[in-house]
Amino acid sequence: MKAAVIGASGYVGGELVRLLLAHPALHLVQVTSRRHAGAPVGRRHPNLSHVDLKFTPLDALSPVDVVFSALPHGELSRVHSQVAQTTRTIVDLSSDFREHEDGAKEGYVTGLPELFRKDLLGRDRISVPGCMATAAALALRPLVEAGMVEGDTLVDARTGSSGAGVEPGAATHHAERRNAMRVYKATGHRHEHEITRLCRSKVRMTVTAVPLVRGVQIILHVRTNRPVSRTDVWSVYRRRYDAEPFIRLVAHRLGVHRLPDPQFLMGANFTDIGFDVDEDGGRVVVVVALDNLMKGAAGGAVQSLNVSAGFDEEAGLDFAGLRVG
Repeated sequence: MKAAVIGASGYVGGELVRLLLAHPALHLVQVTSRRHAGAPVGRRHPNLSHVDLKFTPLDALSPVDVVFSALPHGELSRVHSQVAQTTRTIVDLSSDFREHEDGAKEGYVTGLPELFRKDLLGRDRISVPGCMATAAALALRPLVEAGMVEGDTLVDARTGSSGAGVEPGAATHHAERRNAMRVYKATGHRHEHEITRLCRSKVRMTVTAVPLVRGVQIILHVRTNRPVSRTDVWSVYRRRYDAEPFIRLVAHRLGVHRLPDPQFLMGANFTDIGFDVDEDGGRVVVVVALDNLMKGAAGGAVQSLNVSAGFDEEAGLDFAGLRVG
């Protein structure tokens, strides 16, 4: 199956290239970049200096079986008809078709297999949720389905600098981010609506920029409509995720690393979910972590395509992650 990555010069584009090069059922034949057309892939992604591929302009996109789009928000919708003429299948990682009327019109479904696997089967238009929305939805949706949740859920998200994209800006400059714990969206974050839609339960969200490059950690404060125990919550998550290859439950009583930490997920497609319960059983605190460039973007896209195309769901995604601390 021939594949192309458009918008391949950014962080997510580079991860897509890395994954597709190792995929047993996909053959990466083209990568595009407007600004870097003609340059070898290794010039933008030094970890891929061994790869014999050069960026081409989007206008030179050749017919392929699947296009993965890592274009900036708003760009794919502008060139969608052009891209659709070159391929049957499009996997989009921007917000262009996530929850808008255009997404329904063009036939896009949500690229989050753990929650929407049946919807993905055989589909050729896939829209991958945002990294923080992916993490929060995977953590919250099982509790909602179990009928445990009462009222609004508070979502406290922490994100590394790569989530802001490759283009530099005043807020992402190293001097501003190096030691920062900057709350940049205390209320009204755009992912509130996305998480609410994915979970069918109202959330309120705060986002903090933290001094990481890769990684997302989210803490959810969930009010329950009845007293619950740790055993109750374990049962909910195990029932929902025991058969899922990329969900790990991390809620230990002992040791240093008792709850999910994104530092152990770099380069991996796993989502780690852990929790604790208030003594009175009226509140569950859920901690969830993932690599924003992997499960929150490129890895989630490849996993979704695997499901849609009938490949092994884990194909090309077997990297276990790094321990760097």
